[in-house]
Amino acid sequence: MKSLEQNILQAYEDPTLLSCPDMKASVFEAIDLLDKGKIRVAQNVDNQWVVNEWVKKAVLLYFPLMDMQVKESGIFEYYDKLPLKKDFQASGVRVVPHAAARYGSFLARGVVLMPSYVNIGAYVGENTMVDTWATVGSCAQIGANVHLSGGVGIGGVLEPLQAAPVIIEDNCFIGSRCIVVEGVRVEKEAVLGANVVLTQSTKIFDVSGEKPIEYKAVIPSRSVVIPGTYPKTFPAGVYNVPCALIIGKRKESTDKKTSLNEALRDFNP
Repeated sequence: MKSLEQNILQAYEDPTLLSCPDMKASVFEAIDLLDKGKIRVAQNVDNQWVVNEWVKKAVLLYFPLMDMQVKESGIFEYYDKLPLKKDFQASGVRVVPHAAARYGSFLARGVVLMPSYVNIGAYVGENTMVDTWATVGSCAQIGANVHLSGGVGIGGVLEPLQAAPVIIEDNCFIGSRCIVVEGVRVEKEAVLGANVVLTQSTKIFDVSGEKPIEYKAVIPSRSVVIPGTYPKTFPAGVYNVPCALIIGKRKESTDKKTSLNEALRDFNP
């Protein structure tokens, strides 16, 4: 694996090396390993998320090696460089038309894709549901038993290039039309109410105590979050701008509100 990493880093610094068959093979091998979940763009090591920069660079190198091709599926026509994932039955993944997952993304056993989209480099953990019109951006890391509700937008790292991917940890509930981008991390069992928007610049206030506590780019474990606003002074006056409000911790009553019917999650061959 170390030699694979070295080849990717060398080719990224000097793209002319991609004309070498060995370097091409290294890029293709890295994407295949990503597709099988054997390597990841980021992983949790001793409760700390570590970004494998070389893996992200392999994804970027993959695009210029692929040619644009016309692909047809029934009455639909597509024109793209990258193939789509296959063999969902063998992988134990349920895919509802017209869901799509690009080759180079990983879907663990028990994942359910409603009509949705998962981009290259993304990792989706066991028994997670990606609901209707939700999108999982390039290299985003989604944990196990997560529910990405309808219309959720999880940002990628390739356009624009971000240092760290969005990370949604295990057992989170991400409410309808939420947007999580720019490498924001949502820790285990957190609940985002509908329409919460999280970016690197979004102010996150814990207002559940006597005094507000401010966080940046991270939602603490088991937090319940709703959209809010706060006043900000501009040259033209004072205006309310969006923020995120942590209003408490997850309770049993919250679990009941956010639980999915298991019949919708189960994968039945």
